[in-house]
Amino acid sequence: MAETKQESSPLHLVVFPWLAFGHIIPFLELSEHLAKRGHFVTFVSAPRNLAKLRPILPELKPRIRLLPLPLPPVDGLPAGAESTADVQPEKVELLKIAFDRLAAPFAAFLASACSGEDATTGEEGHGHAKKPDWIVLDFAHHWLPAIAEEHEVPCAVFFIFPAACVAFIGPKELNDAHPRSSPADFAVPPPWIPSSHSCIAFRGHEAEWIAGALQPNASGISDIGRIWETAKLCPLIMCRCSHEVDGPLVPLLAELYRKPVLPSGLLSPYAAAARASSATGAGDDDDEEEAASLMRWLDAQPERSVLYVAFGSEAPLTPEHVAALAHGLELAVAGGVRFVWALRKPIGEETPPLPDGFEGRVAGQGVVRVGWVPQVRVLAHAAVGGFMTHAGMSSLMESFLFGHPLVMLPLFADQGLTARLMVELRVGMEVPWSGGGELAGEDVARTVRRVMVEEEGKVFARNAKELQEVLWDTAKQERYIDELVEYLRRRR
Repeated sequence: MAETKQESSPLHLVVFPWLAFGHIIPFLELSEHLAKRGHFVTFVSAPRNLAKLRPILPELKPRIRLLPLPLPPVDGLPAGAESTADVQPEKVELLKIAFDRLAAPFAAFLASACSGEDATTGEEGHGHAKKPDWIVLDFAHHWLPAIAEEHEVPCAVFFIFPAACVAFIGPKELNDAHPRSSPADFAVPPPWIPSSHSCIAFRGHEAEWIAGALQPNASGISDIGRIWETAKLCPLIMCRCSHEVDGPLVPLLAELYRKPVLPSGLLSPYAAAARASSATGAGDDDDEEEAASLMRWLDAQPERSVLYVAFGSEAPLTPEHVAALAHGLELAVAGGVRFVWALRKPIGEETPPLPDGFEGRVAGQGVVRVGWVPQVRVLAHAAVGGFMTHAGMSSLMESFLFGHPLVMLPLFADQGLTARLMVELRVGMEVPWSGGGELAGEDVARTVRRVMVEEEGKVFARNAKELQEVLWDTAKQERYIDELVEYLRRRR
């Protein structure tokens, strides 16, 4: 049967992530997948965040419009702070106040978009000038569905967390029936998680963090409350997960939340990986001398001998954590491990708190780079044979595109549950923390050696290679997006 005009016409989607690059990046990946299928995306964020985005693929630029919404000022929030990378962890709650104050400017934009006045791009009734068919929003937007309802635009919440985290949190109704409040409550799986996934629980300081996320912050609502309210108000939940990796947890989500829950696939950065792996793309950053010198150092190392160490753009590493990591890496070097450490400069500090003389003692075997590092290019290099990470999903997807086993040090939010899932898949190991959230250099070194140089590391490497094959089955990953688009078309 031929498609009707309504079925065949392109969708216009407003895509609006939370103000963190760990969220913005997968939302952008999703937007590009939608644009590749001929649909139009209005991508919303604060101006400086949009300016920091990686370049959109040239052929997709006409279909992805970037819409800046300036953040209102908030007492105590540093001037120019527009993402969690711009503030210390204790000030993120102020960022949420500013974010919630975007309700009025977003409402004005949506009213204009739905009236046909928002004709900045395209012909009237087409492309970005068309009334939005859907709004794809994030966990933090509990205020947005009511605005969308006024204009009869449906909303879909897109959880970038893996299925394990979305299942562990569960809807408010299940939490009301099985109340959880103390850290001990989050250190065991909730009763709705199957016994086959008994590893899905937080530990120690992670459980304290998630229990704290139940308490209202300066914005007047807790982070978990935002998730519950947003999920309740949206007729569709999308989740960054796949049947191949998340297994039976994927169909469980629809049972728990009692509404459609569609996997988006893993949204791996294929274009960046292909550029990094190609001879033509290998020198894209060579005008940056720091990047060029790093790549030259890697060129001189044996194949798969280097551990890449990075904890994302927003990792809350304390000076004590940095000192313990440095001690552990120094011990690992003595055991034959090489490393590249991409070390983020703490907000408000000039230099990271490395131990005196550390770089000299590891010279030749280890390299520290402060600030930006071309992560995908490093992971693509033949000398790299493992990745030490906080287990954030975007970093994991980048790593698995190149088949690297993991040394995991989860720090906050969903990272602990993601690390448990990766351990269950036997693609790496976690560095143990003490019950009080303390880190020992000896534990870092022991875990690094087990993954990088000892016999059991071959098992992790083999399983990581199998996961690499899953991710590079692009036809299967694209099918998730096709099914998602089919649903959006039917229900608009």
